[in-house]
Amino acid sequence: MRDLSNDHDWLSINTATVRQQADFVGIVEACAQRGIRAVSPWRDQVAHVGLERAVRAVRDAGLKLSGYCRGGMFTSDSAHRQDMIDDNRRAIDEAAALGAPCLVLVVGGLPQYSRPGSRPSKDIRAAHAQVTDALAELLPYAQNAGMPLAVEPLHPMYAADRACVNTLRQALDICDALDPGRTGSIGVAIDVYHVWWDSDVWQQIPRVGRDRLLAFHVCDWLVPTKDMLLDRGMMGDGVIDIPAYRREVEAQGYNGFIEVELLSNDWWSRPLGDVLDTVIARYKTVV
Repeated sequence: MRDLSNDHDWLSINTATVRQQADFVGIVEACAQRGIRAVSPWRDQVAHVGLERAVRAVRDAGLKLSGYCRGGMFTSDSAHRQDMIDDNRRAIDEAAALGAPCLVLVVGGLPQYSRPGSRPSKDIRAAHAQVTDALAELLPYAQNAGMPLAVEPLHPMYAADRACVNTLRQALDICDALDPGRTGSIGVAIDVYHVWWDSDVWQQIPRVGRDRLLAFHVCDWLVPTKDMLLDRGMMGDGVIDIPAYRREVEAQGYNGFIEVELLSNDWWSRPLGDVLDTVIARYKTVV
C-alpha cells in the first residue's frame, strides 16, 4: 500500500467539498496554491463559470482531473428519454473537453425523481433495466469520445431518488453485460461512503481488477448521521475503516488519485482554506 504520509501528490478534491465557499475557478486556484494536483468538477459548477473558462482555469493551474461529476439519471418515462440521452452526451463532451479520465455516473432511481415530470413509478426492476438500456445506447458515443464511463453504486438509502444501483456487485454485473471484453470503456467508481456497509464488497473488489476501477472516493460516515445527503464526515471523524478499502483497491493495482468528496453542511460553513488544510492533514494521517 502506498505511503501517503510524506506528501499529498495523489490527493484530489471533488469540488462539491467546498462548493459553498467559492466558484470553480476559485476552488482551482486555492487547490493549486496548496500543491493539490487534481480536482473532480461538478457539471453545475463548470456551467456557472462556463466550460471554456473552466478548461482554461485547469490548464493555467497545471491541474489534472480525477473524474467529472456527473452523468446518469438514466431512468425516465418515454417522453423524457431523448432529453436524458442528449444530456448525457453533453456530459461526455464536457468531460472530454476538460481532460477528465472518466465520467462518473449516478444512474438514477425511480423515473419521477431522476427526470422530474416523468410518470410516477414504483417499479424498481424496470428502473434497473432502463439503466442498462441507456448505458448500452450511450457506450458507443462515449467510446468514440475516448471517455470511460464510471458507474458509481450509491448507498441504498438513495435507491428511490438517486441510484437504483446500490452494490458493487450490481455495478459490475452491468459492466460484464455491456463490456465482456473488459476494454476499459466502462467501469466503476468506488466511494467508501456508499459501500462500507456491504459485506459482499470484499469479494467484489478483486472482481473489479485494475481495468475497471476508474475512481476511488473517500470521506466518512458519521454516527448519528443528521442528513441523508449533506452530513458526510471528514476522514477520521466517523466509523469507516478507510485504509482497509484503500489496501484492497491498491492490491488490485490501483495507483491513481484518492478523491475526497465531502457533501456536508458543517464543512461548507467553514472557510475554504481551513477545509482544504484539514483534508490534506487527514489524507496524510487517516487515509
